Amino acid sequence: MPRKPGLNSEFVMFDVVYEDGTQRSNRRVPRELLGGIDGDKPAYGFLIEQDRDIAEKSGRPAAKIKSISRSGAKKKPKDYAIARFN
Repeated sequence: MPRKPGLNSEFVMFDVVYEDGTQRSNRRVPRELLGGIDGDKPAYGFLIEQDRDIAEKSGRPAAKIKSISRSGAKKKPKDYAIARFN
């Protein structure tokens, strides 16, 4: 049987929604960070670090992430920001 496309990819794509209502689609997260007991939670930390690097280079403040979800996923986005601070 043929394999599904994307399963051998090095990266998993995520859609990120920020607190100000903006959205960035197809943010790349290394597949090796995901899975296991934590599932997609490590992606949240990785995306925060990416945003910090981008903000530093652009000279603009980094926006706070409201939620993340896998690109193309039909599930409700997981809101790690709320769970992290409670």
